[in-house]
Amino acid sequence: MNYVRQIPTSRRMAWPLQMGGLLMLLLPSLFPSLFSPLSRSYTSVFSEWNAPRPMHSHLLNSSLQQQTSKPQEAELWSPLPDQGWEACADKQETQSLGRKSQGYIQVFLDGGLNQQRMGICDAVAVAKILNATLVIPYLEVNPVWQDSSSFADIFDVDHFISVLSGDISIVKELPSDYSWSTREYYATGIRPTRIKTAPVHASASWYQENVLPVMQSYGIVAIAPFSHRLAFDNQPSDIQHLRCKVNFHGLVFVPHVRRLGDALVNRLRSPPSLNNASSATLFHNWQNDRAGAGKYVVLHLRFDKDMAAHSACDFGGGKAEKLALAKYRQVLWQGRVLNSQFTDEELRGQGRCPLTPEEIGLLLSALGFNNSTRLYLASHKVYGGEARISALRQLFPFMEDKKSLASSHELSEVEGKASLLAAVDYYVSMQSDIFISASPGNMHNALLGHRAYKNLKTVRPNMTLLGKLFLNKTIEWSEFQQAVQQGHKNRQGQMRIRKEKQSIYTYPAPDCMCKA
Repeated sequence: MNYVRQIPTSRRMAWPLQMGGLLMLLLPSLFPSLFSPLSRSYTSVFSEWNAPRPMHSHLLNSSLQQQTSKPQEAELWSPLPDQGWEACADKQETQSLGRKSQGYIQVFLDGGLNQQRMGICDAVAVAKILNATLVIPYLEVNPVWQDSSSFADIFDVDHFISVLSGDISIVKELPSDYSWSTREYYATGIRPTRIKTAPVHASASWYQENVLPVMQSYGIVAIAPFSHRLAFDNQPSDIQHLRCKVNFHGLVFVPHVRRLGDALVNRLRSPPSLNNASSATLFHNWQNDRAGAGKYVVLHLRFDKDMAAHSACDFGGGKAEKLALAKYRQVLWQGRVLNSQFTDEELRGQGRCPLTPEEIGLLLSALGFNNSTRLYLASHKVYGGEARISALRQLFPFMEDKKSLASSHELSEVEGKASLLAAVDYYVSMQSDIFISASPGNMHNALLGHRAYKNLKTVRPNMTLLGKLFLNKTIEWSEFQQAVQQGHKNRQGQMRIRKEKQSIYTYPAPDCMCKA
């Protein structure tokens, strides 16, 4: 008689549960991008089980039907009139080199490209204040962007030294007597030549009292960290002029970045490529006698996972997205996010929510840009992926970016290097007819100031107004458009005089400009 061994029911049920538990333990190691809070993958299952849908469908549908009149388009693309100011930072006299240098000064700069850019300008100013010789600044590797590009990889060093040769002494590297003064040296212990307590927005006198004695004693001083370490107020006029001279004239990108940027600009100013019948129809419209023909607008879109999570706003991705962002917020900031205590309605009413790609598209459309506008997207990665920008692409089918305009061969020198990619975007943005940024930040601030210096049209979104408009779910397109146009009439590049504590790099008048 054959007997079949019976497996107890409890054991039969336990086996798949055990396998399921094992699988859950292995998933983080097999697919780390799905679980890591620091991952740069923006298509994680936690945020895209429910692809984000349009949050303002009624406005989107209406905007797709709108037509821009020729007079409105002509006004939209017209350059700014003369505002009575002219760029003159390179023409201002600073105290020429005379006295012998007091020693060498090194700075170690963290942050992204534009934060480092401002740090470079401040480093030149501090070297002038101390009558020191500046060593080409060291750019730290940003833990988020992971780009190890050096100053010389991004900026034209010879141009930098040449432009500032009459103002300060600059060396590419330290002489052999000081070759020991390296980043590694300062990372491995407390060193008497390192200043690590420089206060944010320190005065010139602070450097003279605290940094100069160290440099005079050892012949060298290293300042780290050095971000936002020089005050914007109560500085001698020649120091202010020098900071702007560095920013607007001394810092030029390396030749291969400029070549790539020029190629992108030329393609943006040329008729778009055609690949289907609908494109051909749009091209016919584009070819007509238009004020916007041969022109383009740059949209700086920063909508990454860090920003979305930190804002604590709702972006239409459903419960899955809310939970994913809440967990991400908890892991990164341990609940120390001020916005978390407010509702989405309260945050939007105060203008504290970053604009989504859909919302910035509706803003552009309300201002008069349409489906024939050449739009360049200056962006890293967008949280939510292609689904998040689909509404923006609907509104602007001629939207381009680096990858759509350039070949993989052309991009080979900058691919995977966040600072160089940002440099290309910066260069293309400076050549554009109009620039708009979807959210405040270092790139927004840097370009706002640089374009103001050159009297170029730059749209500053009225975040409080837009937040309130987008909260109104019954608003009609005509009312929305009228409110947007009225609320942005004086936010398109009109000169704003710098106020106390404001950055000289964002508001260059009157410190760096002259009355025409």
